[in-house]
Amino acid sequence: MNARIAEVHRRTSETDIRVRIHLEGSGTAELHTGIGFFDHMLEQIARHGLIDLVIQAQGDLHIDGHHTVEDVGITLGQAFAQAVGDKKGIRRYGHAYVPLDEALSRVVVDFSGRPGLHMRVDFKAGMIGNLDTQLVYEFFQGFVNHAGVTLHIDNLEGDNAHHQCETIFKAFARPCAWRWKSTHAWSAWCRPPRAASSSPVAACTEFACPALWPSSITAWATCARCHRRCSMWRPVPVRRCG
Repeated sequence: MNARIAEVHRRTSETDIRVRIHLEGSGTAELHTGIGFFDHMLEQIARHGLIDLVIQAQGDLHIDGHHTVEDVGITLGQAFAQAVGDKKGIRRYGHAYVPLDEALSRVVVDFSGRPGLHMRVDFKAGMIGNLDTQLVYEFFQGFVNHAGVTLHIDNLEGDNAHHQCETIFKAFARPCAWRWKSTHAWSAWCRPPRAASSSPVAACTEFACPALWPSSITAWATCARCHRRCSMWRPVPVRRCG
């Protein structure tokens, strides 16, 4: 079985970038790009996509952040493509709506093998911390070109640039929480405990019916029997955990 793990090292005259990714991870992140707000956005990809992500980047930040941000997108896209491999077992399409206060963004993904980026975001500020908002497009353009992904990004509402940007990255990450999970991974997500429990509760399967899913896209639940913490919004195995 493909473990959905990849590591890529990309060096140019302007940047030196290493990316390690585990698409079937738990959301851990170790990020050092030299651009604080960019690190914060990459962390959203890991956390909300349940991806283990390590990025070490050195770039010509004495000039500006363009080469660093763009090349991180390229290297991350290459790592995604390697980790996905032959694409067996993945879910090709995905989408998410994510709100943050007044901001609302929608991202639709097609892992088609054909790169394409359609991004409609009118940022309300030119800079967020030390990140030039124009570079958000460059990041995703580099990503789709090398991951072979068609990506539609729309900020539907938003008055605060920080909120706009954060909803974009979170909405991009959310489909990844289930997109890369193979059938085998889902069946193993909530295994029976070693000792049988007398409790009749099997919370891991209560949310298998879409009608019972919560409206919050950030909702989490802990199984009353096996005590695993899992996203109530993503698919769950059909079989009971006890």
